[in-house]
Amino acid sequence: MKLFSAGSSGGNYETLGAGYGPGIGRNYERNICIISRASGVPVIVNALEYAYKLAKGKLGKISRMEYQKADQAGLKKICAELTATPETKTAKEIEPPAKEIVTSEIAGVEIMELEDAVKVLWANDIYAESGMGCTGPIVLVNEKHLTNAINQLKAANYL
Repeated sequence: MKLFSAGSSGGNYETLGAGYGPGIGRNYERNICIISRASGVPVIVNALEYAYKLAKGKLGKISRMEYQKADQAGLKKICAELTATPETKTAKEIEPPAKEIVTSEIAGVEIMELEDAVKVLWANDIYAESGMGCTGPIVLVNEKHLTNAINQLKAANYL
C-alpha cells in the first residue's frame, strides 16, 4: 500500500490515499484512524476528512448495531466452530522455555498464526517471541536456534 501511495513522490512520502482506515471492532468506543510517518500532507488531509465523516456518520453506533445483528445470526457459534480443532480442544497451555535474548528474526509467518508458531517453538524447547518488523510479522529467536527454529516452523507448515 505504501509503495503505491508513495509512487507519485518518487517513493519519498505517501501522496495518495486517506491513511489506513478506521479500527472497527466489538465495543470500540473511539474512532481510531491511522496514518504513518511517511504520510504526506495530501494523505493527512484526506485522513482527517475521512475521520470527520466517520464521526459524523456515527461509526461506533453503526458498528455496535452490526455486531448485534451478527450475534443474532450466530456469529459467535460460527467462529467457535471454525477455530476449534482437535488439538485446541485437548491441548494444554504450553509454557515457554527459559527466556533468552532474541536477536534473530524469522519472517513469513501469517499474522493470524504468529502466536501459534511461537508455541510450536516453545513445545520444541526453543524460546521465541512474536513481533512486528518493518515488513510484517516476525518470530524472534536466539541466533543459536535460528536454523532449528526455521526447520521446526517449516515442518509445522508455518513457513
